[in-house]
Amino acid sequence: MAATSLSPVITSQALKDLTNQTLPKTNDSSPTGSLKDCRNLTELRKLHCQIAKQGLIHRPSTVAKLISTCTALGTFESLVYAKNILNQFRYDNQNDGTLFMYNSLIRGYSSIGLGKEAIRVYLEMLSLGISPDKYTFPYLLSACTKISATAEGFQVHGSVIKMGFQGDMFILNSLIHFYADCGEIVMGQKVFDEMIDRNVVSWTSLICGYARSGLAKEAVELFFEMVEEGTRPNSVTMVCVISACAKLRDLELGERVRGYISSLGVKVNTLMVNSLVDMYMKCGAFDTAKRLFDECEQKNLVVCNTIMSNYVHSGMVREALCILEEMLRQRLVPDRVSILSTISVSAQLGSIFLGKCCHAYVLRNGLEGWDSISNALIDMYMKCGKQEVAFAVFHRMANKTVVSWNSVMAGYIRNGDLSSAWEVFNNMPESDLVSWNTIISALVQESMFEQAIELFRTMQNKGIKADRVTMVSIASACGYLGALHLAKWIHAYIKMNKIPCDIRLSTALVDMFARCGVKPDGVVFVGLLTACSHGGLVEQGRDIFKSMTSVHKISPQIVHYGCMVDLLGRAGFLEEALDLIKLMPMEPNDVIWGSLLAACRMHRNIDMAGYATERMKELASDRTGIQVLLSNIYASAGKWTDVAKVRRQLKEKGARKVPGSSSIEVNGQIHEFTSGDESHPEMMHIAAMLDEMHCRVEAAGHAPDLSNVLLNVDEEEKEYVLSRHSEKLAIAFGLISTDQGTSIRVVKNLRICSDCHSFAKLVSKTYNREIIVRDNNRFHFFQRGFCSCNDYW
Repeated sequence: MAATSLSPVITSQALKDLTNQTLPKTNDSSPTGSLKDCRNLTELRKLHCQIAKQGLIHRPSTVAKLISTCTALGTFESLVYAKNILNQFRYDNQNDGTLFMYNSLIRGYSSIGLGKEAIRVYLEMLSLGISPDKYTFPYLLSACTKISATAEGFQVHGSVIKMGFQGDMFILNSLIHFYADCGEIVMGQKVFDEMIDRNVVSWTSLICGYARSGLAKEAVELFFEMVEEGTRPNSVTMVCVISACAKLRDLELGERVRGYISSLGVKVNTLMVNSLVDMYMKCGAFDTAKRLFDECEQKNLVVCNTIMSNYVHSGMVREALCILEEMLRQRLVPDRVSILSTISVSAQLGSIFLGKCCHAYVLRNGLEGWDSISNALIDMYMKCGKQEVAFAVFHRMANKTVVSWNSVMAGYIRNGDLSSAWEVFNNMPESDLVSWNTIISALVQESMFEQAIELFRTMQNKGIKADRVTMVSIASACGYLGALHLAKWIHAYIKMNKIPCDIRLSTALVDMFARCGVKPDGVVFVGLLTACSHGGLVEQGRDIFKSMTSVHKISPQIVHYGCMVDLLGRAGFLEEALDLIKLMPMEPNDVIWGSLLAACRMHRNIDMAGYATERMKELASDRTGIQVLLSNIYASAGKWTDVAKVRRQLKEKGARKVPGSSSIEVNGQIHEFTSGDESHPEMMHIAAMLDEMHCRVEAAGHAPDLSNVLLNVDEEEKEYVLSRHSEKLAIAFGLISTDQGTSIRVVKNLRICSDCHSFAKLVSKTYNREIIVRDNNRFHFFQRGFCSCNDYW
């Protein structure tokens, strides 16, 4: 849906307020009184001449009304004319113009999407010493929003605060809309949180912002919070929330939201019906969507396109054709969205007759200029076996995109013409991963395994990173060749490049190794069980462990039992882990008990931790690490007397706790940070950055986990200690010392704590940075709010 049609900020009342602002009334019988009747620029020019002849052109009020009328026409030519009127007025009268004149121009440029011009007018106004008012900022922010001028919008926000307008609800709503639309949802939330009074526009702007930012769950949660606070949603709010439910594919939630429409008495319009139909279809409730569609008295092209495209996407082509027939019965003229769906129907049915009808419609209505239409026609003709016609459509395209080339190549492959596909591939001016995957897969299907692997090597030399689809084909090729050395390299490549293994790729790898004759040994099972442990795959781990004896006739060694204890302990199955230890055919060592003790700390099971500690003392009484871990468990539970006792024993042994330290390399220099240490020469800037980071991640939902502070101090002191963990200091230094987009790489001597882990996730999302932390256990790759360990470390 178009963002402009749903903008909750620019209201008719605002336009009325601006039009009435400081504008003196004129006699309707005069030429200026007739300005409101002007329908185009030609009529306005004529009135302009009459006004000039009567000597009224030097009056500021007259010029202001002329400029306002020009901007209301809403065309580029009328805005140019308005600017010329202002320039001429300034030249003739040695006058800088009035604030109303400049506000009108800013509003006009913003309304037609010419954001840069609106900003230039604002800067010109400031240079002349004319101060903006509360009417200036909403339209200026709208201009920044439409061209995604984030930096300029930030400056406007600063001016709003500097000039004391931070209490104006309309300006604050405009700020929320600006930040939300520009992807700065955290800042939008901050503005929202600081508002004393809020209205439906405030809530709707933020809800729509969350929905547009891909945070559908947060958008729905905010909607329910809005309703609970007693703010009545409008139709724009409902459309945004329903669309969020569609993205979540959550039918139950969608039904609950729909229930609010009835209970709150919100008037259902066509946009809401369209959103509901889309939501029900994306959630698989096709009958409900169709019933809602049938009950809609005013079906427009948008809702017809929505239900039709969803039918096509779900493979329900006959139902899609029924919608097309109904559209035509109601004399709705199909647009490019309608025709795209119809061409796809033709391709799925293999109906060349329907496809040709679509092609004829495209040519009659001048739609062939759309790349998506031509690409769909190519795909349709190829699927209908009409290669020559498909290539003719391709040849006539003025703008051949990589998708166009890929469509032709895939069509040739589908029709068994590999030589033509190969020729297309070699002649492509540019290729993408889809191009390489398509041709490599075709070579494998034709049993040209060596050629497929050779092409994969070429792909690597060109710097194109493979994905799961690529590796499925390459693993299959390798398996058929029986090349064990290559199979091991492929497996290592997948691990090194962190390519996710779905069922298809995992199956292909198993098949590859099976065809190469590699039988799994004890080392393989250690790797498998370790992977299950770090991935939280408990059931799979249990099955693999059982299969060692039942299927592969391999007796589990102590290292395999250790992996299982770690797997079960991490997942919280502490009793099962302890039972497994007791049933081991060999005596458990200190590593086994250490794994259980670490799990006890994670899940705060103090009783079992004490039991494990006693067993460990019997085996390794000189290991201070046991005592340190037990001390940390007691501290997490707030048992400070026990903490003091354990620490006294450690002191008597001469042991000391290793402080957490983190290092980061910037411009070839290593910078090391120790938790709580503030001796770094850039500490003033680092502290300021940390404060900003904490504000932004808290606004994004982060709450400090104080259980990670193992000191007997009050909560405020705990929060401060937590904020100065070494990895946070290093990340803050990385943010202020490197360019936007640069990865931040941190090395830590200890294991990252749960608070720093969740903190780093949100920092990666808020600042759009990749953060890599290597602790003493594993690598953590933080990107867009997620970690490579899937929160299971």
